[in-house]
Amino acid sequence: MQLSLTTFSFPLPLLATATEAADSSMVLAAVLLSLVSIYLASKVGGELSNRIGLPPVLGELVAGVVVGVSGLHLLVFPEGGADSSSSLIMSFLQTTAGLNPDAVDAVFAAQSEVLTILSELGVIVLLFEIGLESNIKDLMAVGIQATVVACVGVVLPFAAGTAGLMALFGISTVPAIFAGAALTATSIGITSKVLSELGRLNSKEGQIILGAAVIDDVLGIIILAVVASLAKEGTVDLGKVVYLLISATSFLIGSIVLGKVFSKTFVAIAKKLKTRGELVIPAFTFSYMMAYLAAVIQLEAILGSFAAGLVLDETDERVQLQKQVTPIADLLVPIFFVTVGARTDLGVLNPAIPANREGLVMAIFLITVAIIGKVATGLSVFGIPQVNRLAIGVGMIPRGEVGLVFLGIGSSTGVLSKPLEAAIIMMVILTTFLAPPLLRFVFPEPDETATDTEKLVFDGSGSNSLVEKRD
Repeated sequence: MQLSLTTFSFPLPLLATATEAADSSMVLAAVLLSLVSIYLASKVGGELSNRIGLPPVLGELVAGVVVGVSGLHLLVFPEGGADSSSSLIMSFLQTTAGLNPDAVDAVFAAQSEVLTILSELGVIVLLFEIGLESNIKDLMAVGIQATVVACVGVVLPFAAGTAGLMALFGISTVPAIFAGAALTATSIGITSKVLSELGRLNSKEGQIILGAAVIDDVLGIIILAVVASLAKEGTVDLGKVVYLLISATSFLIGSIVLGKVFSKTFVAIAKKLKTRGELVIPAFTFSYMMAYLAAVIQLEAILGSFAAGLVLDETDERVQLQKQVTPIADLLVPIFFVTVGARTDLGVLNPAIPANREGLVMAIFLITVAIIGKVATGLSVFGIPQVNRLAIGVGMIPRGEVGLVFLGIGSSTGVLSKPLEAAIIMMVILTTFLAPPLLRFVFPEPDETATDTEKLVFDGSGSNSLVEKRD
């Protein structure tokens, strides 16, 4: 399983598998029960997470862990070593729907394939949505300080994490690079919320953090495209790395430049269409075509969908398009996050088993590098008197949904071992949990007057955030 060109040729092979090797009605029943489990888990987890002031996406991840291989075994996948006998859904179908025991394995394989494809479509839609919310003009205007902070926040944890995993734990090059890349991510949603509550969103520190996070998003997507392509090859070729970096950067820049022309054409076409979906269907057609083109030049499909979002963000129909994309993302994106959690076997971190202790130490190492690597970014701020450098570094700590995208794609390519997967997921969870109390500690005095004029508006996926000014 991988997000590549093959992602876009799934219908015929998938349907052939379902009809020839398994009873299609049973496959459909298994998929429907799986989606019921996913949606219930995502809503319960998301609501509980939101009530304690954390991003809903983190709750979706934890809920996935609960219903997956580490918990209830409602969602298990053959790639993780599970078989049909460990799936509660398969057992339920045998008991209630008369599923033939001889057909269980075929139904289980087909169900897993369908969920895998839906999960991959979910992450493509997620990156399209993030692109729509990443304003290019804001990206160009964040200033040199935010650019420096972002670059340091990418390079430092990536280098320390990759080198440390290889030197201390003997991890091979490609998995170490992938895990190191996961450390580069920054999710700004939770930081923005805390800064708003403290009345610091428009402070020098707040603006540098927000600007650096925007650049982090773009750099992170480029790095993800490169390391995911390396994972498919299985080896590190310096020439290949250079090619991928140049290709990914050129693809994004070229898309943005050409998008200046296309955006006007897109609006003109949308205005001529009068039937249902006149705006959102052309938008997704463009997104999927861009994803296809990215895959053709050996990049990740998600880079193309992200670029499509950046392009369409420049259109006059941006606000209306975001509203129409949101419910589609609400249906598909939770499948990605819940299945990421469901695939993660946290049992490999159980310290009671001697063989698992290295994985636990690895998790502690990644968490340490993740925190120190971002806190150190505050030291890169220069030329601004009386700025709280520690606060800037702390604001860059949470990984959130961006780190989960790295984890999900790393898991799907099979490049990550179970202990390394579990270590990364613990890093994402703990950095996101730690950020709010640490920010309140480094900003101990709230500004009551500022909090009355700022309202934070979050999108449903917990990805980016907007600050709405009120008179």
